[in-house]
Amino acid sequence: MTKAEVANLVARKTGMSRKDSMDAVEEVLECVKSALKDGEKVSLVGFGTFYLKQKNARKGRNPRTGEPIDIPPKCIATFKPGKNFREMVANS
Repeated sequence: MTKAEVANLVARKTGMSRKDSMDAVEEVLECVKSALKDGEKVSLVGFGTFYLKQKNARKGRNPRTGEPIDIPPKCIATFKPGKNFREMVANS
């Protein structure tokens, strides 16, 4: 499902215009991205939690040359589904 399809579904279920529903979906996603950028957790009860996870530096290997390389540390966005969400998916 694409972002446009989500916006169309929101428009149908709420009676909002397609433009307003697309703006609402965009704003929700921007809020999540902004909070993660600021190092905050985003918990949506019944759905799940978005948070940042620190990956440590490690050694890697260039697949073309086989030469060892250093992979720097980085933060990645992670999603952990909530209990209700996990159960719903498991039972489908």
